[in-house]
Amino acid sequence: MRSDAVNREIALNVGIDPFWAPLAMVATQDMALRLQFRKRFVLQAANLPKSGPVLLAPTHRARWDALMLPMAAGRRVTGRDCRFMVTTTEMRGLQGWFLKRLGCFPVDQGRPSMTTLRLAIDLLGAGQQVVMFPEGRIQRQDRPIQLHQGLVRLAQLAHRRGIKVPVVPVGLGYSHAPPSLFTEAAICFGAHLTVPDDSGREAVQRFNGLLAEGMHAAEQAAREAVGRPLDCF
Repeated sequence: MRSDAVNREIALNVGIDPFWAPLAMVATQDMALRLQFRKRFVLQAANLPKSGPVLLAPTHRARWDALMLPMAAGRRVTGRDCRFMVTTTEMRGLQGWFLKRLGCFPVDQGRPSMTTLRLAIDLLGAGQQVVMFPEGRIQRQDRPIQLHQGLVRLAQLAHRRGIKVPVVPVGLGYSHAPPSLFTEAAICFGAHLTVPDDSGREAVQRFNGLLAEGMHAAEQAAREAVGRPLDCF
């Protein structure tokens, strides 16, 4: 009998393709990242759980973020893939065709479907790691981190299903903005947070404040590693 996660993947026409996923790993981790960046740093890797469900909450500064995360937290490191929640606009055309075969699945940020949310919860229930960029889109300018509520709401839904999900703030940094050829990149994992049971507005805002602080601290560490520290806000 198929698992709930597999059934929902079929409904959304997504999943880890046994042919394209390994090829993409070689193309991105062994070729693209090594050609683009002369150095790649992974900081505080001990904060990344190697088993059990986890929600990764990274900053989003460049498209390279989506390649750095699997390098530092993907199958070669944890034995499992990074399952990205991707905006519906990014899942269109040829790009979307590939993303669907690499385990990404679409989410409408304004009105996320129950099928998408249930797939994310089923993946977490199966001990997978789900990646959501809580800022919602790439932020290329240095400014205070502002988060949507989707990630905390997803974690609370999982908790109500009996799935205790640690939320790991992640910071990414590049020695140049935008990242240029033969420069440096870093990724830092912060200490995990636990979402509150209270789903009230104030509790959610407090959690998002803590998460933003954790992401900022992780990003600062990553930026310092590549010689481009953040300005204080």
